Amino acid sequence: MPAVYDELRRLASSYLRRERDAQSMQPTALVHEVYLRMLRDKPMLFQDRAHFCAIAATAMRRILVERARARHALKRGGPAPRVTLDESLAADPASAGGAGVDVLALNQALERLEEMDPARARIVELRYFGGLSVEETASELDMSPATVKRHWSVARAWLARELG
Repeated sequence: MPAVYDELRRLASSYLRRERDAQSMQPTALVHEVYLRMLRDKPMLFQDRAHFCAIAATAMRRILVERARARHALKRGGPAPRVTLDESLAADPASAGGAGVDVLALNQALERLEEMDPARARIVELRYFGGLSVEETASELDMSPATVKRHWSVARAWLARELG
């Protein structure tokens, strides 16, 4: 964990910056929550840095979705309106500025995509939430970079349509 702490904190900061709703959680708190959850779960063996980051990114996504669901509960004012996934955000999540993404809407769309095409959903999760490059994603999923690029392009278009 200490070897990748700065990278996880950068990833957490990126997630929190992209969220549409006001966020009270700080990047450090999100990384610490991920660490606590990983300690609480059964011990895992990680193949490499990309594998560890992919698992940590999935944990971050789950934490943010849980927090968003709690914020949107009816006793807290009901659901927020849906927003579209901006094409520039999908192309380069790190450069996201502006309105941000509704984490719940994105999560629901990813769940629908996973039912239809688990491979494309996993690519979105690794690229968007995990911050992995095409090459790292290809290595993690044992696919060629060209296949990852093709699936990533189709998944981005599908998500834009679903969230639009």
